[in-house]
Amino acid sequence: MSITTKYIGLDVSKAKIAVAIADEDRQEARYWGAIAHTKEAVRKLIQQLLKKEDVTLEVCYEAGPTGYVLYRWLLEMNISCAIVAPSLIPQRPGDRIKTDKRDALRLAQLFRAGELTSVYVPTPEDEALRDLVRAREDAKEDLNRHKQRLGKFLLRNQLSDPKGSKPWTYANEEWLDTLKFTNECQRLAFQEYRHAIWETKERIKRYEKEMEQQAEVGVQAPLLQALQALRGVAMITSVTLGSEIMSITRFRSPTAFMSYCGLVPSEF
Repeated sequence: MSITTKYIGLDVSKAKIAVAIADEDRQEARYWGAIAHTKEAVRKLIQQLLKKEDVTLEVCYEAGPTGYVLYRWLLEMNISCAIVAPSLIPQRPGDRIKTDKRDALRLAQLFRAGELTSVYVPTPEDEALRDLVRAREDAKEDLNRHKQRLGKFLLRNQLSDPKGSKPWTYANEEWLDTLKFTNECQRLAFQEYRHAIWETKERIKRYEKEMEQQAEVGVQAPLLQALQALRGVAMITSVTLGSEIMSITRFRSPTAFMSYCGLVPSEF
């Protein structure tokens, strides 16, 4: 008994998944339909596609904001799945129509032809560390925005430290403590701008405390400690690098790693 392979292209969105199927032969891919983006719906789809005992499934979908949960659902069901790099999907010149159905059909056809490039899928622990690092980066951006807003508020009201202290230094904070406003609206706005800065700083401290803990006893601790042996690489930098590298063994050569980091020239 010969076993046939069905290549499944999934166009995944927040609420639904468009499904297309390309059989092992060279016939045109066909559109299956759309299902809900739930584990139960995915399980039901797989059961329907595996009604025949002589069929195996190869599934793919584009990397995107929905993350890797669908990939892990499929692995639990013993289904092979690849997450495709969107930037490396071949595009037809002049093809500007983009719908869920067309995208799913295109994925199934290209997957069968072997023209898609898969991405590295992190472990849940690696993904959690990356979420922590990126949350800290978001907090740093928030802090800069809060500081800019307070600075513009002071500029609009022509307020500056007569002693010429630099913004956000201890001396500048002491001067800010002395400011008084007769207008209640301005007083409240000033206080809230400052509270936003203080709260964001405390949030960053909590993130960094957890990062320090992960660098000592986390799953990635050996890599993070090894990175800190490099000159100029301290805890924050090592955890940031480690959360993006995840596994150094996934790079086939030093050149591939340097290319991933964007540190080698490329052909144009």
